[in-house]
Amino acid sequence: MKRVFTRELLTSETGLISFLSLFKLLLHFATNRNYGYFRDEMYYLACGEHLDWGYVDQSPLIALVAWGSRALLGDSLFAVRFFPAIAGAALVFVTGLLVRELGGRRFAIMLACLCVIISPSYLYLHTVLTMNAFEPLFWTLGAYLLILIIKRDKPKLWLLFGVVAGIGVMNKHTTLFYGAGIVAGLLLTPARRYFADKWLWLGGLVALLIILPNIIWEIRHDWATIEVLRNADKNQNLPFSLWEFVKGQMMLTHPLSVPVWLAGLFFYLFSKEGRPYRALGWMYIMMFALFIALRAKVYYLAPIYPVLLAPGGVWLEDFVRRLGWNWLRPVAVGLLVLGGAVTAPLTLPLLPVETYIRYAGALGFEGVKTEKQKMGKLPQHYADMFGWEEMVATVAQVYNSLPPEERAGCAIFARNFGEAGAIDLFGAKYGLPKAIGKHQNYFLWGPRDYTGDVMITVGERLGDVRKVYAEVEQAATFTNEYVMPYENNLPIFICRRPRAPLKEIWPEVKCYSC
Repeated sequence: MKRVFTRELLTSETGLISFLSLFKLLLHFATNRNYGYFRDEMYYLACGEHLDWGYVDQSPLIALVAWGSRALLGDSLFAVRFFPAIAGAALVFVTGLLVRELGGRRFAIMLACLCVIISPSYLYLHTVLTMNAFEPLFWTLGAYLLILIIKRDKPKLWLLFGVVAGIGVMNKHTTLFYGAGIVAGLLLTPARRYFADKWLWLGGLVALLIILPNIIWEIRHDWATIEVLRNADKNQNLPFSLWEFVKGQMMLTHPLSVPVWLAGLFFYLFSKEGRPYRALGWMYIMMFALFIALRAKVYYLAPIYPVLLAPGGVWLEDFVRRLGWNWLRPVAVGLLVLGGAVTAPLTLPLLPVETYIRYAGALGFEGVKTEKQKMGKLPQHYADMFGWEEMVATVAQVYNSLPPEERAGCAIFARNFGEAGAIDLFGAKYGLPKAIGKHQNYFLWGPRDYTGDVMITVGERLGDVRKVYAEVEQAATFTNEYVMPYENNLPIFICRRPRAPLKEIWPEVKCYSC
């Protein structure tokens, strides 16, 4: 009996979905300790030491995840990246469930789940601790619930949808655009009837109650996140054309996956089988148009593609069956596996860094650039994994060169949250105190109890430092060939004789994505 059950499980659709999810999980478990901590990961760990209902540049859930992974597993690379890997496996699983609910069988499941697995965007996002690792899961789970509501006429599931949507917003604020897309899709289709149902409104109330603490935090902090977004749009984000945005979607999902998600969009908008779920097709169109209008970063739309890949697999499976082209099934699967293997090193840390540089050069890969910064040897998603502990060691040499009486009250001021986060993560190993800084939440956390009589600055310009201190000495310079150019050749100054007390100066140093 046990053997029969095991055989049936392995050959069933549920077994296939489980196998593909497990493959995704093990892939990240095997590779997520390569290279080093990503800039944002160290920042999230620092935020986990300051748990709150909001942060100037993010929703609060990621700090709780960082705190939880650290409390349960420690702060090794594997520990920090454990939950993103789990989220990646769960995304594959929910995608498979979505395929099955839309009428797909084994080939459709294989096609859609493989497209999720080989996606360059998801390979990277489920390697590092980031809000974006969880966002596709919330969006896909929400679409799955919507399909269940429509297909099985279970309006009470709007309550669960509200829970998913609310937690999704607490993970990342862009889920608000996803919610707006859902609303627009419902209004543009016969599914608008649900607006006359109390369960939809109760689900909306549930979502509102979940995100209310974050709204209150934003009000109390003068809508700091909106200030960050405005400054980023003005100072950091790279302008793009419509074609560049479209090309970015193709690169993020993988060129070989494009026909699948286009077929999924066709399924929702034009097929008889997809007619009940047409709201999801309109949702994508509305979100695409909205992100173009708002000049959003290319990857903001990336979380939605499993919602298109699932029906794409269903439509293509039916297409192959109707034409009798059974030979296309192994060919399609083989192409996806081969194509995914070719591009995997571009966003999954598989290769030694110098090997990667040669490999990416041979493929002509430059990455999807979204910000104005100059690039170095590595694209930013890899460059920001290098040099951090070496930088901290350099700062420690300067710190330990101070006389004991100065060292006891010396503050370490970092230019941005990456440098400050690195000092907070690695500093204890080198005997350093926690960092202070002007960037994002480090500004909100303030100057701690430091007077500023003696300060070490990391990455600040000499002219800016001399405005605050009468005595400035450059004690070291940090260099690393793999980091982003703006993180290379960092000057490290020892500053004495402040022109005013640090707490008086502090309001003037604020940098929200400046």
